[in-house]
Amino acid sequence: MSTTFDLATTPLREVNAALHVEGLAGEYVVENPRGAHNVAVGLDAPVTVTIRGHVGYYAAGMNQRADVTIEGNAGTGVAENMMSGTVHVTGNASQSAGATGRGGLLVVDGDAAARCGISLKGLDIVVGGSIGHMSAFMAQRGRLVVRGDAGDALGDSIYEARLYVRGSVRSLGADCVAKEMRPEHREELAGLLKAACYEDDDPADYTRYGSARTLYHFHSDNTY
Repeated sequence: MSTTFDLATTPLREVNAALHVEGLAGEYVVENPRGAHNVAVGLDAPVTVTIRGHVGYYAAGMNQRADVTIEGNAGTGVAENMMSGTVHVTGNASQSAGATGRGGLLVVDGDAAARCGISLKGLDIVVGGSIGHMSAFMAQRGRLVVRGDAGDALGDSIYEARLYVRGSVRSLGADCVAKEMRPEHREELAGLLKAACYEDDDPADYTRYGSARTLYHFHSDNTY
């Protein structure tokens, strides 16, 4: 049995407050979000939250332990600074999806715009479609899987995050290079695809990208 909140009649502040009650458990539904910002932010309980409609900025940001499904599109910064749990967007995501995310799994069934996974710090992101420019910029840890194409400057100034792209990459950013897909990488990718319900994909169709590690130390050739 789930508890339903209707944002057409209940203020968002009250809905978020109800989702922050200590000891929260169970299943919750948020109806009529109508593009509202900050829906279901800061959750810190093993609950299931379904948002039935499109959301605005920073939905499910700072998520911990909760499983959040957004039945629609998400605005800027969905699952920003996520710590654990899962966030699933059934539509498209705007820019900076999963920015600074530290743990858990973000799945976007559609496309994700620019700067997807920027400054990634441990979150896993699986995008069913394509991603925009400057994605995984300064990504430190975590994994980004893209079933479609990637825009310009993928992985610019990347650290130790791993990127897997099935389609084409318009251009690679500074210090980002294609890397060998060893058996452990194919196994890792297969696990991520299965977790995102894309287990029918063949990991052999993907290319792995990561850091060339040429920017880790100062070199005079890199000065301007």
